Amino acid sequence: MVRLSTPLLAALGLAADRVYGALTANLDDPESIKQAAAQVAEDLLTFYHGDEPGMVPGILPGPPPDGDYYWWQGGALWGTMLDYRHHTSDKTYDPIVTQALLHQVGPNEDFMPPNWTASMGNDDQAFWGLSSMLATEIGYTDPPVDQPQWLALAQAVFNEQTHEDRRVASGNCKWGLRWQVYPSNNGYNYINTVANACYFNIGARLARYTDNQTYADLATKTWELVHGLGYISDNWDVYDGAHLPDCTDTNKAQFSYNAAMLLQGAAFLYNYTEGAQVWKDRIDGLVDRMLEVFFPDGVAFEPSCETAKCNTDMESFKGYLHRWMGSTMQLAPYTREKIYPVLKTSAAAAVKQCTGGDNGRFCGFHWTSGVFDGDVGAGQQMNVLGALISLLSPDTAPPLTNTTGGTSQGDVNAGSDEPLMPTFAPVTGGDKAGAGIITAVLIAGSLSAFAWMSLD
Repeated sequence: MVRLSTPLLAALGLAADRVYGALTANLDDPESIKQAAAQVAEDLLTFYHGDEPGMVPGILPGPPPDGDYYWWQGGALWGTMLDYRHHTSDKTYDPIVTQALLHQVGPNEDFMPPNWTASMGNDDQAFWGLSSMLATEIGYTDPPVDQPQWLALAQAVFNEQTHEDRRVASGNCKWGLRWQVYPSNNGYNYINTVANACYFNIGARLARYTDNQTYADLATKTWELVHGLGYISDNWDVYDGAHLPDCTDTNKAQFSYNAAMLLQGAAFLYNYTEGAQVWKDRIDGLVDRMLEVFFPDGVAFEPSCETAKCNTDMESFKGYLHRWMGSTMQLAPYTREKIYPVLKTSAAAAVKQCTGGDNGRFCGFHWTSGVFDGDVGAGQQMNVLGALISLLSPDTAPPLTNTTGGTSQGDVNAGSDEPLMPTFAPVTGGDKAGAGIITAVLIAGSLSAFAWMSLD
C-alpha cells in the first residue's frame, strides 16, 4: 500500500532508484533524516488497514488472536504520525490521522468507545489522550466545530482518571490510579507505573498549555505517589508496579517507556515552572540512569525482555523512548549535550538494520546486532521513525500553549463525571486477551521472569 505522494518524493529529492533498497540516512543532514523518515512512515502504514472499505478506522489489526495489536497501540501509532508530521512538515497523512482519532472517541467524547470498555485500562485510554494532547500542542488542524476538539479530548481523559472510581480509596496505595478501569478486569488491583505516569504526563502538559496550576498540582501529587511507593528508586530506576493491598510486592522490571513517560512529564513541568530546581533534579536523575539502563553501548535496548522475548507491545517501546527524550531536549534545552549524542548513535544502529521486506528497507526489532532480524511489525517501524525524528527535535518548534499559537478549544468539564459500568457481552477468548495490554501479558507468563506475579 504505497501512500507516499509523488510531490513529497520530489520535494525530498528521492530518486526512483532509491525508493527501494536498504534504508540509508546521513544523520548530520536534516533533509536526509526527513527523507529516511518518509520511507519508514510509508512502510509503517502498510500495517494499518483502517482506512480501507469495511475496516475499523483507528486501530491496528487485533486484538489477539485476531491480530497482533491491542487497542492502545492505535493511539500510539497516531501519536507517532503526529510527531512525524510536526518534525518534517509532511501533511500527506492528515486525512488518515484525523479520521482515525475521531473514530475512536466514543459517545462521551473521552476515548472510551463501547467496543473496548470490557478490556479498558487507564493506560490504554491515556495513550489516545496523549495523541490528542500532542495534536493540541503542534497546532494540528482542528476538527470541524461539530466534532470533538483535541484539547477537550485530552481534558476528558484527565478528568475521568482523576475520578475517585478510578483510584485506590485508602491505605498505603491511596490515590493510586488503578491499571484497569473496571473491577471485572484482571489487573484492577495492580497499581502500575504506566497508568500513573500517563496521568502525570497529561497533567503536566495541560498545566503548561492552559497555564492552570491545578493540573500541575495533580501531576506533582502523582509524581510524589509513584516515588513514595518506591516505583522510582533512589538510584532513579523506574519499576513496573505493585499490587494491592499495600503495593509492596514491587515488580522491578524496567521498561523504557515508563521512565521516558515520567521524563517527558518532568520536562514539561520544568518548562512550565521556568526551570524549577526540583524538576531539573528529577530530569537529571532520570536522564543519567536511562542512558545507563536503556542505551548500553549507546544503542536502545529493552533490558527486561530483549535478552529473552519481547511481546508485540514491548516491541514498540524504543520509539517512545527516543521521541520523549527528543521532546525533553526541546523543553529543557540544557539536556541536549547529554542526550543528543546517544540518540544519534542509537538512530544509526536502528537505520543500519532496516534491510528487510520486499522493498529491502523494513526494520527489525534488535538494533544492537546491526543485522536485520526478520521481526517486522508496526512497533518496529514506529521505533525507527521515532529514532529518526528525535534527531530533529532540538531544531523543531517546541510545543505550543494557548498563548503562543495553540488554537484547540478546551472544556474543563469534559468527560463523564459518573462511573461507567458497561453492560458486558459474553466474554470471548479475544476479549480476555484484550484485557491484557502490556503488563498483563507479562503476568500471564509470556516472560518466565515475571511468573511470580499474581492478579488478585
